[in-house]
Amino acid sequence: MDYALLVSTYAHENKERGLTQQRLLYECLRHAILDGRLAQGSRLAATRALSEELRMARNSVLYAYERLADEGFVVATRQGSEVARVGLPRRDPAPVAEGPDVALARRVDGLHRERVVHDEQKPFRLGIPALDEFPLGAWRASLDRAWRTVGPQHLGYGNVEGHPALRHAIAEHLKVSRGVRCEIDQVFITDGTQSSLDLCARLFADVGATVWLENPGYNGARAAFRSAGLQIVPMPVDADGIAPGADDWRRVPPKLIYVTPSHQYPLGSVLSLERRLWLIEHARQAGTWIIEDDYDSEFRHDGPPLPAVQGLAADAPVIYLGTFSKTMFPALRLGFMVVPASLTAAIRSPLGALARRGRPADQIALADFIDSGLYTRHLRRMRRLYAERRNALADALRTQLGGMLTVSAGAGGMHLSAQLTAPVADVDVCAAARGAGLIVPPLSAYCLPCVDIARYNGLALGYAGVPAEKIDGLVQQLAQILESFKANR
Repeated sequence: MDYALLVSTYAHENKERGLTQQRLLYECLRHAILDGRLAQGSRLAATRALSEELRMARNSVLYAYERLADEGFVVATRQGSEVARVGLPRRDPAPVAEGPDVALARRVDGLHRERVVHDEQKPFRLGIPALDEFPLGAWRASLDRAWRTVGPQHLGYGNVEGHPALRHAIAEHLKVSRGVRCEIDQVFITDGTQSSLDLCARLFADVGATVWLENPGYNGARAAFRSAGLQIVPMPVDADGIAPGADDWRRVPPKLIYVTPSHQYPLGSVLSLERRLWLIEHARQAGTWIIEDDYDSEFRHDGPPLPAVQGLAADAPVIYLGTFSKTMFPALRLGFMVVPASLTAAIRSPLGALARRGRPADQIALADFIDSGLYTRHLRRMRRLYAERRNALADALRTQLGGMLTVSAGAGGMHLSAQLTAPVADVDVCAAARGAGLIVPPLSAYCLPCVDIARYNGLALGYAGVPAEKIDGLVQQLAQILESFKANR
């Protein structure tokens, strides 16, 4: 308890009453006990210590304590004076008035995210890797080595770009694994993809600027762009990824284009090479930045992955985003941006105002994990594991639900999308499944309002965290849920 702050606040609120010091302290403590700031059973500061802290005569403190004791608010014990346990009524906080004075900004209307902490390990939850398969022992060893290198100079805010060791490790890894053209100066560490998107929306577009967003698409991108005051224009998605028309460049020219080319979220299509090159050429001509969220690129199950859009041309106007939330674990909260070389100097100053870098030990440990080959080994193992689980889920869905849904887009990633052919709304299936302990997000939830939601009446089923031997039984549960809708029609 900060008694000095408590007393000064009370004195300010009652400055017109002209209270003596001893009366001021008595009334202040009495009110703090009554409103619960000094909890019943809590020990008060010793009189000598409190008099020194408040620069108040000890007799004044003794007076306040004695009067509180006489009135039953305080009791003397061997350990000192304690707030009496007298069953004071609980004082609930006053209700907050509703109305325009407390309304949030209009740009966050409709933005929400369910609290899913307790759902993270439930079957078919999207975006959660096989956490029980993560090599914790190896990661702890990397952390231990990192902390042995940390000194006082690492305990303040770090460089806005992030720790050099991690930036170098990421640059070298991306060159080999994704064909990204980059040097260490182009790599900027962030707190994850959502942090990167928030920064992109503020660094590379003015309020009111147009951004093309895949539709259906990633709701986190929608949230970042809306909260930055950008004008979102939905773009359809087909089997080859985002599919803007030639006329769209003239009709609604974008400042930003957001794409998930390796595994479109949530439908799972892969952006074709022809369309990647087409996007680069048109963006270059229009002065547009492409934000390439290379989501799930590490987990390609059928055939080799296409190279990153960023690496297809030396002057590609691409800001490349990556994260370790899916390849390592979500709580790590580390991601990165690779920006064109022409932007590196320009963004350092505003980036320093928008973000603060920290957690040097985690960054050093991750660099060690990558440089030692442990990261590549872990990815290789997860790739095999997820392919096995993907195959088990696809087989179970075809066998048990072949007449009620159509599975698509399983070439890579950590989830399958499935179109419902049964006459039932995906949101209803989602609600019923949640009651049974299954998390199957409806595809319609990823659509912007202007789209025909009926076209995307389906489910997204994450398999990364579901052991293959459990999948048959879980799909059987889902089949029973869908059958129950048929029976109730």
